[in-house]
Amino acid sequence: MIKKEDWFTIPNILSYVRILMIPLYIYLYLNASSVRDYYVAAGILVLSGITDALDGFIARKTDQITDLGKALDPLADKLTQIAVVGAMSIENSYILPLLIMFVLKEFYLLLNNLILMKKNIVMDGAMWFGKLATIIFYLAMFILVVYPDITKTCAIYLVWLTAIFQMISFFGYSYWFISKYKEEKYIK
Repeated sequence: MIKKEDWFTIPNILSYVRILMIPLYIYLYLNASSVRDYYVAAGILVLSGITDALDGFIARKTDQITDLGKALDPLADKLTQIAVVGAMSIENSYILPLLIMFVLKEFYLLLNNLILMKKNIVMDGAMWFGKLATIIFYLAMFILVVYPDITKTCAIYLVWLTAIFQMISFFGYSYWFISKYKEEKYIK
């Protein structure tokens, strides 16, 4: 249940800030004309990552974990990730398959979470393979933003590395969903 006061907790405000950084990042990245411009766009990603870490830390340390925050934090994460890959895929078509894979994976996770939520089964935060996939994602994308002149071969390797960890995450979460469906006797 979302309470009125949940809207104005510091962790949730930090999530709003992250969401507001998304159009700024897209604008800066797509209009970058020098290496310095790419550094500024990368700085926005770093700032977004810092606010992401801070909101979770503050929420746990000050007991400000809210239902709104549990929805808002991952939403801000996913929107940021889609924005990063989406902006990059406009200039680099070889990134488009990663964008499609990422969107399909996240839609799959959302759909399964909604189905299980109806049975009051809720995944309590990201699992280790999801966190690892996110870390690899941000490291690879940060490198691609900071080094816009990286060779296409190196860029493709980074995209593939990211895709592999996204697939590991997909299979890990799929295993978790299947085990929950079995417990609920949805499947045998």
